Amino acid sequence: MGTKSRMTDTRMRAYRIVSALAGAMVVTAAVAVVHDTKQAATADEGCDVKVNVALPQRPAQVKLRVSNGTRTAGLAERVSADFENRGFVTQSPAKSKSKVDQVAVIEYGPKSVGAAQWIRAFFLGEADARFSAARTTDVVDVEIGTRYRQLATQTEVNQSLAQLGEPVPPPGTCA
Repeated sequence: MGTKSRMTDTRMRAYRIVSALAGAMVVTAAVAVVHDTKQAATADEGCDVKVNVALPQRPAQVKLRVSNGTRTAGLAERVSADFENRGFVTQSPAKSKSKVDQVAVIEYGPKSVGAAQWIRAFFLGEADARFSAARTTDVVDVEIGTRYRQLATQTEVNQSLAQLGEPVPPPGTCA
């Protein structure tokens, strides 16, 4: 009978320990929720501009305007043709008003946040992305710079997209 009593005491101690641990877990979770400082932006609170962060499903859904920020003649036309051959909609190439001393500069507005992320992947994430909330067009402007060599292959684009991650709304905006 003494052995049975010891087993019951052991079980009771185990139940008490498990109950205490479960209680500590509940208290820790409650404290974490109460002291959570991360606030999710919603369309109604703290959102000045709504943006489209969806990655386009097809290249034909992306409109591009390529400009040449270098002294290399015909570069904007070549890059524009490369994008066109990949299925993107391109507008007439142009000469940039300023020299671009980097791979590229991608300028975009609220309607093309996701598209700009995709285009950035063609430059392996090395292009400077510039968001302007004032832009009303869905065209993504790409200024080719002096450090540009070539567009990435489809495999490299996929890898770059994985590294860049999902598009996120720029500061002061929401999806």
